[in-house]
Amino acid sequence: MLAGFTGDEASARAALSDRSPEARAAALGALFRLGALLEDDLRAALADSAAMVRRRACDVVGRSSFGGTSPGDQTSSGQATFGSLAGDLVHALSDEAPSVVEAACYALGELGGAGLAAQEMVTGVVMALAATARSHLEPLCREAAVAALGAIGRVEGLPAVIGAMEDKPAVRRRAAVALAAFEGREAEAALEKAAHDRDWQVRQVAEDLIGDRETPD
Repeated sequence: MLAGFTGDEASARAALSDRSPEARAAALGALFRLGALLEDDLRAALADSAAMVRRRACDVVGRSSFGGTSPGDQTSSGQATFGSLAGDLVHALSDEAPSVVEAACYALGELGGAGLAAQEMVTGVVMALAATARSHLEPLCREAAVAALGAIGRVEGLPAVIGAMEDKPAVRRRAAVALAAFEGREAEAALEKAAHDRDWQVRQVAEDLIGDRETPD
């Protein structure tokens, strides 16, 4: 949408209610580029009838450079920091469209613990991602959930990451990368096991991480 490049906020905002899902999705990107996208805009988009719009909303939250600030805060231009949308993103993990679930995992991983309001919220996010990593039918969604758990790096997510080492090769590779965020005997044992995985890329990731940990600073 050209409005995002020409500074036409009014046209971009009007497009949020356009009949076309493509136009609504483009409007989110345009308002984001203009620094005029508000939390309420994203909350409505996350509940949109079109999966394309819901996915775009998740993607915008993930790409936001304000994810590490306090929820509900806004910049001087009025743009939301989006941390308080974590509950909406957790809800999106049960979306019927796998593309939305994958994007929600990405957004939650990008928000991380620092962008969430309270300890209870962080724990809830990690547990929801862990459930997705364990049981979602789509491998891409399980892979995205594991990546998010690694990005957040909370110990509550470690069992799900270790469990993912029994999944398909792409998920196992992502799990091996995620193990870099964890310390302790369980994580070390999982890395050692991954170093003997039947997939050479999993082995390579694990061997590189083990080598990094053994190399003195």
